[in-house]
Amino acid sequence: MATLTAEMKTFIENNLGWIATQNEDGTLDLGPKMSLFVLDDNHIAYHERTAGQAYKNLQTNGKLVIAFANLAEKKGYRFRGNVVLHTDDAIYEEQVKVAEEKGTKKPAAIPVLEITEIEDLASGPNAGKTIVKD
Repeated sequence: MATLTAEMKTFIENNLGWIATQNEDGTLDLGPKMSLFVLDDNHIAYHERTAGQAYKNLQTNGKLVIAFANLAEKKGYRFRGNVVLHTDDAIYEEQVKVAEEKGTKKPAAIPVLEITEIEDLASGPNAGKTIVKD
């Protein structure tokens, strides 16, 4: 597993992230997820509230890419890895409580990305380069 640095965690907390998934015929789905959060040093998760196409794609093939970027800073990160969908365990129940506290819709699931690769999305010569790969 790849490990998030303190700087990356802060960046994730302070910027909007986007997820990309792929359906069975190869069509990509891209969308922002305002509920993305750092679960621990090796995992990023979010509240899947709509149970729409992205969720269906994850159920089918588990392919997920998450990217965060900040235009003003010209900085960002892309995260790749393996996804586990949590729907009836301690992680799910804890996040249902978080949703209740925030007054948001109860999630259908909590997709958790086990990070295996982190890429630099900063502007310049390192754009797209791998920072760490498991």
